[in-house]
Amino acid sequence: VSGKITYCGHEFQEFIPQRTSAYISQHDLHHGEMTVRETLDFSGRCLGVGTRYELLAELSRREKQAGIKPDPEIDAFMKATAMAGQNTSLVSDYVLKILGLDICSDIMVGDDMRRGISGGQKKRVTTGEMLVGPAKALFMDEISTGLDSSTTFQIVRFMKQMVHIMDVTMVISLLQPAPETYDLFDDIILLSEGKIVYQGPREHVLEFFESLGFKCPERKGIADFLQEVTSKKDQQQYWCRENEPYHYVSVSKFVEHFNSFHVGQKLDDELRIPYDKSRIHPAALVKEKYGISNWELFKACFAREWLLMKRNSFVYIFKTTQITIMSVIAFTVFFRTKMKAGHISNGTKFYGALFCSLINVMFNGMAELALTIFRLPVFFKQRDFLFYPAWAFALPIWVLRIPLSLLESGIWILLTYYTIGFAPSASRFFRQFLAFFGIHQMALSLFRFIAAVGRTQVVANTLGTFTLLVVFVLGGFVVAKDDIKSWMIWGYYISPMSYGQNAIVITEFLDKRWSTYHCSHLTPPQ
Repeated sequence: VSGKITYCGHEFQEFIPQRTSAYISQHDLHHGEMTVRETLDFSGRCLGVGTRYELLAELSRREKQAGIKPDPEIDAFMKATAMAGQNTSLVSDYVLKILGLDICSDIMVGDDMRRGISGGQKKRVTTGEMLVGPAKALFMDEISTGLDSSTTFQIVRFMKQMVHIMDVTMVISLLQPAPETYDLFDDIILLSEGKIVYQGPREHVLEFFESLGFKCPERKGIADFLQEVTSKKDQQQYWCRENEPYHYVSVSKFVEHFNSFHVGQKLDDELRIPYDKSRIHPAALVKEKYGISNWELFKACFAREWLLMKRNSFVYIFKTTQITIMSVIAFTVFFRTKMKAGHISNGTKFYGALFCSLINVMFNGMAELALTIFRLPVFFKQRDFLFYPAWAFALPIWVLRIPLSLLESGIWILLTYYTIGFAPSASRFFRQFLAFFGIHQMALSLFRFIAAVGRTQVVANTLGTFTLLVVFVLGGFVVAKDDIKSWMIWGYYISPMSYGQNAIVITEFLDKRWSTYHCSHLTPPQ
């Protein structure tokens, strides 16, 4: 492929194309736990206001110079739309109204496990998510997939209103649109065999094919006619020159004729003249990679993560209840009355109790695997569209899991430490608490990492099972460190479990009660 692509005369390295334009996929990827309004508000908050603030400042300056007093309501509206980093914005309300989503704005989007909005409304949310940003060129990829013709018509009608109200450009690819949907478009681009057969106003497309001898029947949809007229099998039925025998017109001939057709010539004349860069307004191209500052991005992602945690509160309540029940079972199995400290024979029981604690605290973080996998498709979409960098997604998750780790580790320690009969020392109690907190954080991070590498439930579960096998077997308890072969010792050192186990074992067995020596008094011979 040769040549270069320019936008307003600028090449792609001169600006950020992902934020100047927006690609709207046929796949509706959203967090099912968030409402329609929350989804658009988050998108608007991350994408920023673009150049609306600079334009408002310029307008205010010119009004002041000309002595014009602006209308209070219009002035208030413009100021409200130019404020960046707000939790909710007037632009979101505006887009909700235009797309007809105001009737379901406070309903959850929904997913496989939650009932939410309809398929057509989801498509509009996917579109609205990009419209609240500063992009002025939107590319929509087969947005009618899975929708009936009535819903497609409604969506495209909303799109047309938005194009003319907000002065944006939309390129929408559709397969076999209904006649009423087709009539909503201003221009048509007809592609066949990788070539542009026609590109121009909708009104002239039938005239172009009639000039070649093909006519659309009265009761035939124009969109269907356009798809069939370039096909070798279906072309003959549209031949209208009765005094001439039919001959197949190839795609190359269509393209050749289009270049000599008045629409093609006009297009060629426009493209022949290089675009004058000086005509473009500086605000038309986005030069910053992200819409808001790093701190604002962190705050926006933190607020969303906190919201998702509240909406998924059942998972965290269940996990806390689970570790509480498991700790009760653990201290009844290893009850202090059956375990005497200070003897080597009982040391193995304490070692077992510590290992049991380690496994329970570690496995309690396994829910993070499924939760992360559910979030990944939305994350990849929003990261690629430059909503936020990867760190802004990961950091709030880590920060918000710290109180959860403290709570779950605290419950385990409080219920098991003195009932099992570990070292009766406050310093060792808090050391073990700190060790379990670190182990829990490690487990959460490990399962998140496995989910990120696996990306799908099946691959992540397979990878997770294998990782846990290596971590457990080579952790130093199932197979002692001295029994691991030299060529496998790397497994012991990379197993995070070995470090956690060493920490809690050292904390317990370095207590003075395990250092008591019994030696008999020897009297010298007479």
